[in-house]
Amino acid sequence: MITIRLKRGKSESLKRFHPWIFSGAIASMSEQPQEGEIVEVVDSEGHFAALGHYQIGSITVRVLSFERSRIDTDFWKRRLHEAWLMRKAIGVTGLSDNNIYRLVHGEGDRLPGLIIDVYGNTAVMQAHSVGMHRQRMQIAEALAEATEGEISNVYYKSETTLPFKAGLGQEDGFILGGETGNIATEYGLQFHIDWLKGQKTGFFVDQRENRRLLEHYAKGKKVLNMFCYTGGFSVYALRGGAELVHSVDSSAKAIDLTRANVSLNFTGDNRHEAFAEDAFKFLSRADDIYDLIVLDPPAFAKHKDALRNALKGYTRLNAIAFEKIKKGGILFTFSCSQAVNKDQFRLAVFTAAAQSGRHVRILHQLHQPADHPVNIYHPEGEYLKGLVLYVE
Repeated sequence: MITIRLKRGKSESLKRFHPWIFSGAIASMSEQPQEGEIVEVVDSEGHFAALGHYQIGSITVRVLSFERSRIDTDFWKRRLHEAWLMRKAIGVTGLSDNNIYRLVHGEGDRLPGLIIDVYGNTAVMQAHSVGMHRQRMQIAEALAEATEGEISNVYYKSETTLPFKAGLGQEDGFILGGETGNIATEYGLQFHIDWLKGQKTGFFVDQRENRRLLEHYAKGKKVLNMFCYTGGFSVYALRGGAELVHSVDSSAKAIDLTRANVSLNFTGDNRHEAFAEDAFKFLSRADDIYDLIVLDPPAFAKHKDALRNALKGYTRLNAIAFEKIKKGGILFTFSCSQAVNKDQFRLAVFTAAAQSGRHVRILHQLHQPADHPVNIYHPEGEYLKGLVLYVE
């Protein structure tokens, strides 16, 4: 096994179980590893520190184990079973009214570079590192045993998440099992899951609990769901008794999917309308009729270099919403940008509120659900931030 030696003092983060080793921490390599290869990491004195996947880039090693162990089929079974047991403990598996949940959340489950979402008996697996891509078949084959038979199909969806320069020629498709129905259930509501061409793994699993919270506030409200994608918030608002629901997304395909999901649950319900239009333009010209607005935009900052412009974007978007929302209205506003921390996001929303001159109270501070755990040693895993605000 190839050995990577760290510079003096650069192993301290590993002693705190942080799972990333950056390129600037590396002193030498016994030889050049292949991208995705498992390497052994030692400190400046040559003492064992970790095992992990090597990758070209600023994060050079993603740590799989801080102990000497074989990274083999048994390793994947153990780690996946640990992840499944946690989901079982928090009560998201084996439910009659919900079969959508995240099984593996990267560093949060000590499997950096790997995401697995479950829809019924199908797991959609996404690799964000070359190492996880190279071991995808071992992982897929371990899933059925690790989940005690709950998973029988694995769809691999990593065309857009793997490093482009790695030249892997990856194509999405089933790597275990085969074609299966693409309708799954979340808290009694049904959704078409577009794992073939949809964003992420086909559905935004991380907003499950926040959608249910919105349902609680929707009765009698005129609801505007911006950046609606599959219409999750819209469907919950309808079940919650909203007077009307308008869904907006710049993607015509997303609007088609939203309409399909509304129809799946509320056939012929004329309370819902959907619009394929730029969100900023729609909101700017919208009438002041909405007393519940959802702002759930895509990540404005995918890296720290885009942070300044992202914060300006969040401020601008929320300022328009504060201007448009009716007196006594409720605003659900989110950021899923990992580069934006919760204090920065709150400051952007605070700035927007101050610009509007409205009196605003925080009702809830929202985050990703329990099946998207944050490794206590890897705070970067806390990516979803949200506020529910009462606007006087």
